[in-house]
Amino acid sequence: MTVNKHDNGKWYCKFTIRGVTKHLLCAGATTEKEALEIENAFKYKLQQQLNGVIPKNQKNVYFNRLKELYIKHAKTNHKKYKNQIYYINALEKYFNNGKPVNTIKPEHIQKYIEYLRYSGKRGKRKNSSINRFLEILSKMFNLAIDNGELTENPLRKIPPLKEDNHRPRFLLDDEEIRLFASIDTFAPYLRPIVTTALETGMRRGEIFGMKWCNIDFINRNIYVLDTKSGESREVPITDKMYDLLQSLPKNSEYVFTNPKTNKPYVDIKKSFNMVKEHAQIENFHFHDLRHTFATRMLSVDINNLYPLMEILGHTNIETTMRYSHIVPGRKMEAIKKLKNYNKLYTTISGNCVTIQE
Repeated sequence: MTVNKHDNGKWYCKFTIRGVTKHLLCAGATTEKEALEIENAFKYKLQQQLNGVIPKNQKNVYFNRLKELYIKHAKTNHKKYKNQIYYINALEKYFNNGKPVNTIKPEHIQKYIEYLRYSGKRGKRKNSSINRFLEILSKMFNLAIDNGELTENPLRKIPPLKEDNHRPRFLLDDEEIRLFASIDTFAPYLRPIVTTALETGMRRGEIFGMKWCNIDFINRNIYVLDTKSGESREVPITDKMYDLLQSLPKNSEYVFTNPKTNKPYVDIKKSFNMVKEHAQIENFHFHDLRHTFATRMLSVDINNLYPLMEILGHTNIETTMRYSHIVPGRKMEAIKKLKNYNKLYTTISGNCVTIQE
């Protein structure tokens, strides 16, 4: 007999299928017949699982396992892995609560979003910041799914929060004059660094990491190797940039080094903020020098979108296109081009269209 009644009055079943043995409680059974029916249901489910028709019963997975899988992945695939430590630690603080992560539902994620919204040390978090947490958490679940340890990602049905598409800030002509005057007075060593940002559109970290061996003076190219996307790119050298590079001392393998340490700069935030303050330039960051380069390039020729995309290292044209909306005078220039067509007009007679001078 595969079913039997224990002294506690409950019915149990024990059976083996294809080497898999199960010993289960026939919950709710009051007679042998009912216990056999429940046993048959258990057998059918096991056969379906063994045949791959339905997923096998899932073992509990805890956050530490998600963290382990993600760290292994990130160390291999993300150059900026160390920057993600903050997010990983914050996720661990919230989800490493002794409960299996396979019990997390979309409603729990919604509660976490609300928690993130108001738990920041600097006040209410922006959607863009919250999305970074959710992106990493979702990747953790997907890695566990790929590894066969989970079957569902509770974030799959939760769309990213709409991020604030603020207007990129760029340096105005009069602001540039004041900025360089302030630099020459209070921090002269910033002039070549800021000039490089304005002439190349390179990111701060890319400028700090630039080596002389990355510069081709003959073909006038800078080879940017350590990039945000992980893809190398070429940045053309303008005449002004060429003269600047030729004038700099070559005492190190790096182009820009701190004279006090003879090592590459790590951060210039304090001194950059100081020269901005003296120049009376508000709401402007070093990264906005990159925005300035982009808008100036497009103001010369709006058809430079794809070359600009390659120079900036964008992975999709949509990112680059946002600059086309803020180029000063661009819309007016487009309207003015209509004057070339003012000599022509059309008349419609019946089904015929006639173009006349």
